[in-house]
Amino acid sequence: MTREWVLVSPHRTQRPWQGQVEDVAPEKQVAFDPTCYLCPGNPRAGGAKNPDYSSVFVFDNDFAALKPDTPAGEVQEQDLLLARSESGRCRVLCFSPRHDLTIARMSVADVREVVDAWAKEYLDLGSQGNIRSVQIFENRGAMMGCSNPHPHGQIWANETVPNELAKEIAAFADYYKAHGSTLLSDYLKLELEKRERVVCSNDDFVGLVPFWAIWPFETLVLSRREVSGLDQLTDGERASLADILRQITIRYDNLFKTSFPYTMGFHQRPTDGQPHPEFPMHGHFYPPLLRSATVKKFMVGYEMLGMPQRDITPENRGQVAARPALQALSRPVTETPPASDQKSRKSKKLKTTQLSGFVFSHIFFSFSMTQTPRILRFLLLKGKMFRRSHGRGSAS
Repeated sequence: MTREWVLVSPHRTQRPWQGQVEDVAPEKQVAFDPTCYLCPGNPRAGGAKNPDYSSVFVFDNDFAALKPDTPAGEVQEQDLLLARSESGRCRVLCFSPRHDLTIARMSVADVREVVDAWAKEYLDLGSQGNIRSVQIFENRGAMMGCSNPHPHGQIWANETVPNELAKEIAAFADYYKAHGSTLLSDYLKLELEKRERVVCSNDDFVGLVPFWAIWPFETLVLSRREVSGLDQLTDGERASLADILRQITIRYDNLFKTSFPYTMGFHQRPTDGQPHPEFPMHGHFYPPLLRSATVKKFMVGYEMLGMPQRDITPENRGQVAARPALQALSRPVTETPPASDQKSRKSKKLKTTQLSGFVFSHIFFSFSMTQTPRILRFLLLKGKMFRRSHGRGSAS
């Protein structure tokens, strides 16, 4: 997708770990938090007061990284230093008025409302003359830098196309010119034939660990029908997208019996008025956890100076995440307080059901030959490492 290589070293799975171990803070299971600046009716950090919303709620970020009234300007010095102004807009989208929910614990119908809001924001922001790209994303968990546990995501609309999206656009355009089809549609056909890395699916979407995955449980969300943006999804496909997002996040939570941290977002066609037939909409999940709820992957050293590296193959992680035992919601959602109790919710806490479900104990996998694709077996027997490319090329 980005035409970059990834080094895979599966023999390192038995490496002892005496490094940093993260603290897993107990989740605050309350439907309403009077100190939360995203809960209904509460004052926000910027001073505004939230309405008493009952579904999704969208507002301009009080501390936006991009502002619509940024004046145009450029600084260039001797072809060495170049700076340009960037205008745009940043929005916050609360998924639910409930403080204690996540996508995994919301109903499909409620997640569908989030999908509808994403599609509307993409269209509304993309129709503004100075906007060329709309990036929808969610940072889940303190480990991913999320500043508030209330279920929410962000939408950043740029005057220019950001780096990661630009790399994909270039790769997709070249592939489309050479093959007359989109890279991800052809890739999805291959994955569905092999069934080595598919995690979950429904009638309209597939979640899989991509061949070029960098993060241990990285997941790529692909549409079976080619669409270039959320706005092109049918009514049924929007419900299916809500379902697949819920499926993936439930499996994440069940893996290590914790509320799984991740960064998730959608890449869609640029909003420059062009059709972009080469660009299929898709979603990325980038979760940091590696061996347990307390051990995460670090992108340091060689990975910062050389190239990304992973210890566990995407085939192994795909098989682990696809296990049927992980598909059921293990923490029932507490019933929404009746309307008569809304006024007193600031002083009451909901009783929650303890996490009781599948306990995933065998996290430290030794790399068995039965779990290894044939080409990897050959390379392991030769005592070699191999690397994978994004898009062009193959394991070599």
